[in-house]
Amino acid sequence: MTAVSEEMDRLVAEFEKFQTKLKQAEAQFAKVGDMQEELNALEAQAMSPDRSVTVVAGPSGSVKDLRLSPDALRQQPDQLASTILATLHQAVAESARKQAGIVDEHVGTAFGLNVSEQVLEAQAAGLGTTVEELESNLPEAQPRQAGPVQDDEDFANNDLLRDDRRAPQAPPPAPPSASAGDQFLKNLFNDEEDHR
Repeated sequence: MTAVSEEMDRLVAEFEKFQTKLKQAEAQFAKVGDMQEELNALEAQAMSPDRSVTVVAGPSGSVKDLRLSPDALRQQPDQLASTILATLHQAVAESARKQAGIVDEHVGTAFGLNVSEQVLEAQAAGLGTTVEELESNLPEAQPRQAGPVQDDEDFANNDLLRDDRRAPQAPPPAPPSASAGDQFLKNLFNDEEDHR
């Protein structure tokens, strides 16, 4: 009878461990609502070097505001267009980095993600530079998030919500008209669907 009793104790311990991990998952999913509120309120501002153009970007690279100084209106049309586009790209890129930071803060560890690193790598590749070079040119140096902790008791390393044995698939390429923010959100939602 001791073997049956030991087996029952082991099963009870496994069930309690499963319940603990389930509660951890529920807590992580509760953070998704908070994350969505932060994403909706997100703003990133960029100003041209000559301070003639200011762009405020929101989530998904949406343009919330575009301000032109009187000096901007004195520029040649091609020069002004170039200044607006360069400033717009800066604001959208900063918005994507902020979005990634919010996602990492709320659910990154639970799903073994480091979205900030992925965004920086994508932006560096798109600009033909390195992550280090890109980070050195950022307006405010953002600390890079460490990767997930490798711990057998860490919820992020268990396949409760995903099958870790599957090979990760590369996200599909974005259509040429998609902004970096749009691509970021598409990849995020594709990753979420993979984890269901």
